[in-house]
Amino acid sequence: MSALPPGTEVLADPDAVARAAAERLVAVARAAPGRAAICLSGGSTPGRLYGLLAGPDYRDRLPWDRLHWFFGDERVGDAPEAGSNLRMVREAFGPAAPVPPGHLHPIPAAGAPEEGAAAYESALRAWYGADRLDPARPLFDLVLLGLGEDGHTASLFPGKPAVDVADRWVVGVPEAGLAPFVPRVSLTIPALSATRHLLFLVTGAGKRAPLRRLAAGEDLPAGRARAAGEAAWLLDAAAAG
Repeated sequence: MSALPPGTEVLADPDAVARAAAERLVAVARAAPGRAAICLSGGSTPGRLYGLLAGPDYRDRLPWDRLHWFFGDERVGDAPEAGSNLRMVREAFGPAAPVPPGHLHPIPAAGAPEEGAAAYESALRAWYGADRLDPARPLFDLVLLGLGEDGHTASLFPGKPAVDVADRWVVGVPEAGLAPFVPRVSLTIPALSATRHLLFLVTGAGKRAPLRRLAAGEDLPAGRARAAGEAAWLLDAAAAG
């Protein structure tokens, strides 16, 4: 590959990516002076990360009493896939993760996507304590994101209206751009970018094509996300090529 995104670190495999992400998350959480907000991503590599955080190597290094966990997107509605990101996080954390009651903030998975989006946006505004995002006061301390084979991130798909929404924090996505074609709720680009640290976890040979497209300057949803501070990409060797 001729180019990789700025702030890229290439690691051996998905397990190494998850461990490097765990080290970064611990550092961000411990550096936060008060409560810390982490925005979670779905996917297999993040699942490895969440399992590590609850495991013996990292559990005692995290200030769980100050950590609040949010979600970048969720599948909603009546399909079996509804609530899958929440389910994955709970299973990956397992009973060993000392998450205090009320510190896991799931996206409502029942009902229409716009209903879930409105409810989650209201919850985020209440957490933040304001109705407008202030660039000097990020909403999150860390946002975790992935990269789809079509260049999507969270549930913001190329060519779909949700990608261009700039006046909302959360938006309903009636139809996904890739299977499973179930309704979603997703944070918008402005909300995902309202973070001190942004961390992409990208693994697998199927991600080489979107990485090349990003490197060539193509306007893909994943390329629109920014951070108030550091933005980094953790790739495994298969994705980096």
